[in-house]
Amino acid sequence: MDEFEVKARRMVALCMLGALLFNYPMLALFNVSATAFGIPVLYAYIFAAWSLLIACMALVVETGD
Repeated sequence: MDEFEVKARRMVALCMLGALLFNYPMLALFNVSATAFGIPVLYAYIFAAWSLLIACMALVVETGD
C-alpha cells in the first residue's frame, strides 16, 4: 500500500468517526441543562468534537509514513 491509500483510509475512518460523534445517540448524551464554564454542555461537546476532528485530519494529512 502506498502513502496515498493509507491517508485515504485514515480520512474515511475520520469521516465515519465524525458521523458517529455528530449523530443522535452521542448528541443526546450531552443534551442536558447544565453548563461547563458558562457554556451549555451540548455546545461545548460540539466544539470540542469538531476541534478534535480537525486536529486529527491535520495530523493525518501532514504526517508521512
